[in-house]
Amino acid sequence: MSAHRARDLAARAWAGVADLLDLQLSPLGLCAMDALSPMAGETIVDIGCGAGQTVLQLAGRVGPQGRVIGVDIAPRLLAVARTRAGGLAQASFIEGDAQRLALPDHSVDAIFSRFGVMAFADPVAAFANFRRMLRPSGRLAFVCWRSLQENELDGLPLRAAGLEAMADPTPFRFEDPDVVRATLASAGYGQVSVRAQDTAVSSGDLEAMTTVLSSVGPLGRILREHPSLRSQAEPRVRAALAARGDPSRVALAAATWIVTARA
Repeated sequence: MSAHRARDLAARAWAGVADLLDLQLSPLGLCAMDALSPMAGETIVDIGCGAGQTVLQLAGRVGPQGRVIGVDIAPRLLAVARTRAGGLAQASFIEGDAQRLALPDHSVDAIFSRFGVMAFADPVAAFANFRRMLRPSGRLAFVCWRSLQENELDGLPLRAAGLEAMADPTPFRFEDPDVVRATLASAGYGQVSVRAQDTAVSSGDLEAMTTVLSSVGPLGRILREHPSLRSQAEPRVRAALAARGDPSRVALAAATWIVTARA
């Protein structure tokens, strides 16, 4: 399958479960947002903004005198984001590869990302480009996944479906904190902090969690690209989630790094 086709399928799946996925991921993104400490009037770039929830959250913090620029490679997701923003004056969007983002030098106060920085072809070049855009006092903050083994959120459905061996390692590129520190140091950042954060997250009830986990994330990617596996995998995932107990709210543990740095 071509990379373009894979991205289109991923964007379609994300758009289809955007509200449920935001319920799951919002607490994780907010941890990184709190670490960034956005201030009124600032200009912030949101890397890999997807369907736009984090743009709206950041826009609320910078206020009407600030600016939030959401960047994503998927036009389908940006269409959702623009609709959600509803003409909010301080929110704007750019479609394209964030690694090649061409905003002017020293034009933004902060760079933020919720799981949007793990798939760059050249991470050092990407982060160096972001640093170029930052003002001398500029800040970087993002949340990324720790290892698959630590992440019940991804590991449980993969194991239940018997498909762990097929998982794409890309989302876990920054599982080693030393790799994160070395990448940012090579890109010219200082005051790098990598802090572990463990959070139980949920998209709601049993059916909501089954839908999200079978649509996006490592298992979702496998089932999108190998649809013949879905009929066996999805019931197994539902059963594994049901065994957790209360079907009205199913939560799984997410293991992340909260990363901050200075330009």
